[in-house]
Amino acid sequence: MRERHGAAGAPWRMAAALDRAETPVTWLDLEVARRRAVADDPRRAHNDPLFRRPLTTLDETLASGLPVESLRSLLEGYPPRDEDDDAVLAASDLVFGSPVLAPPALRDFYAFERHVASMWHRRGGEVPEAWYRLPVFYLSNTSEIRGPDEPVWAPRGSVELDYEIEVAALVDRPVRDVAAEHAEDAIGGFMIFNDWSARDLQRDETTVRLGPAKGKDFASSLGPWLVTPDELRDARSGSGYDLAMAAEVNGTETSRGTWSDVHFSFGEMLARASADVRVRAGELIGSGTVGGGCLLEIREETLGRFLEPGDEVVLRIERLGALRTPITARPEPGP
Repeated sequence: MRERHGAAGAPWRMAAALDRAETPVTWLDLEVARRRAVADDPRRAHNDPLFRRPLTTLDETLASGLPVESLRSLLEGYPPRDEDDDAVLAASDLVFGSPVLAPPALRDFYAFERHVASMWHRRGGEVPEAWYRLPVFYLSNTSEIRGPDEPVWAPRGSVELDYEIEVAALVDRPVRDVAAEHAEDAIGGFMIFNDWSARDLQRDETTVRLGPAKGKDFASSLGPWLVTPDELRDARSGSGYDLAMAAEVNGTETSRGTWSDVHFSFGEMLARASADVRVRAGELIGSGTVGGGCLLEIREETLGRFLEPGDEVVLRIERLGALRTPITARPEPGP
């Protein structure tokens, strides 16, 4: 997060919701809380690596070997000093960025059967038998990560910009060849993921049987925040969670699905991702698009077109928040 009226170019900082059951939600500046805890008891810096160095971004925290769970000790029982405690921040005073700014990798899976079947039926085929056995993914681009309210535009040569509503899981400890039944222990939290697509470029590229490439690598939006697995435990259902997923364009709902419809769990996806390779802390796993979760599937009965400059797309997942994105014209290249 950054303070809304802070200095231009101020670095991103970590904040955590003090009590999401309260309205409005207040946020704790974790570095201020860390410094105060060390001042109150200097032994903390000796006994716990969390307190030995400044907390900056979640990316750097994970890279230092600290999982998301390690941050909990800063939150539990935090005593506000007074009504003007500068560690406690109102959401209205904050700008949220992507929960992770530069993930080392982003593997996007294809785990919702309705969406997969829709894509195959459009080509006149059936879902391959192998899809039911193998969680399949592609490696997306991590250089064009967008956070909440950051604009997205169609890439050069495209007029068919589309959203895709997905869940992303954050891996917060390194794993290799992890078994599916243990893999979810390495997931530090979940967030909304908009896997933008340029359908005309993608359509061309798929005829070559390689990719996706330029139809996908121009933007990925994440946020607005990271929600830890314990906050969702009571909604567990099948391979996912009984939580609604929806998209709207310009205030009108265009897509609706349910996370629990997912065919593969994130444990199964991470097990497949880690087969014979090291998955690092900070990497992301995408669920793939929920059934009906993109305009390619449902535009004729909803918006009637692809996205255009001036549109606003909002993806909502129950308990994960709302991820807003304005669609703009492609910027002119600089000199």
